[in-house]
Amino acid sequence: MSFKSKLSYWLLACLAVGAVLIGHDLFRGGTQPVQKTVPISEDKPVPPENGESKAAVKSLDDLVTQYGELPLFDAHNHDAGDSKYVGMKEIWERNRVDRIILFGNVSEPSAVWTDEIAWDAYRKQPDVIIPFFSGVNLLEPSGVDHAREMLEKGFFGIGEVAAASSYSPALSKVTWKTKDPMDGVLPQIYELCAKYKAPILLHIDPPNGIGIQKFKEALELYPDTLFIFAHANAYNSPENIRELLAAYPNVYADFFAGFTAFNPESANKLKDFIPVMKQFPDRFVLSTDSGYGLKNEEQAIEGMYRLIDELGDKEIARKNAHDNLYTMIRNQPATATQLEAIRKLNKQKVQTFPTEKLTKWEAGKRLTAN
Repeated sequence: MSFKSKLSYWLLACLAVGAVLIGHDLFRGGTQPVQKTVPISEDKPVPPENGESKAAVKSLDDLVTQYGELPLFDAHNHDAGDSKYVGMKEIWERNRVDRIILFGNVSEPSAVWTDEIAWDAYRKQPDVIIPFFSGVNLLEPSGVDHAREMLEKGFFGIGEVAAASSYSPALSKVTWKTKDPMDGVLPQIYELCAKYKAPILLHIDPPNGIGIQKFKEALELYPDTLFIFAHANAYNSPENIRELLAAYPNVYADFFAGFTAFNPESANKLKDFIPVMKQFPDRFVLSTDSGYGLKNEEQAIEGMYRLIDELGDKEIARKNAHDNLYTMIRNQPATATQLEAIRKLNKQKVQTFPTEKLTKWEAGKRLTAN
């Protein structure tokens, strides 16, 4: 091989090796700029591959900021038990929960004691706490007498009471539960509620079978009684609630939003109930059930806000979150016991308080102030 041939050979070889090295260097990045992989974080989510940006999930603080001007009423709260409500005040204030239907234990003798705790809380904060009572013996005539005394005293409703419970770990074995919503002295208590225009909050599980059949019987036989179906969405379908509301104008659905939003045992999503809520905007009330089955009660409050956000209609949201229940509370007339107590106060004061057409709400505020 000539010198020129050898030189050409080595030049070609060097070029080939250089190309390999350059290619290898490019493959590894080498000195060329390389697009870095951005780590996934909550602050800067990576857009999906299709190029569409995914909306960030709103935090509870975000939701409170967005909807905090709407009045919010918790329609079902057990925090009179162990005076838990004392430790909840800061959480309620921070999350703009304006009013709470407060009671404690359910359908057993210990509930008589927690009812008094609810009453004491009401006397201290009559604009925030609305006391219901649950310590009623549903199996004896004495239960009717006790319910009358409590409504006369100024309680705004009865419940939660265990009208039927087969599976609930909390209520299936309580002493004063009935086998169905027409059992025991419940019919007499329904009549009493109609007289005082006070709602009754009924626990019924399962939400089908004989318990619901008897509930429908009660709704038909006592059309002047206001019934609230406790946590109506728990283990229940939107269609079942729709059918109940369509057939009976005296029933309201207590919507435990936290269950549907966060409990893995829920077969539905919040969005599944929106069409029913929009069809019956005057028949839902929102509640936390004190966060039963959830991480805590604040998560249940978050569930209420997520439902409001899902509704996308502030007018309907205001009805569900506050006005529907507030109307039930404000429409109750003052009792004879309240009026007599106010007349006594009027005799002792220079400035009198009118008693004509006085509501239980107004009378209660007057009496708690004194």
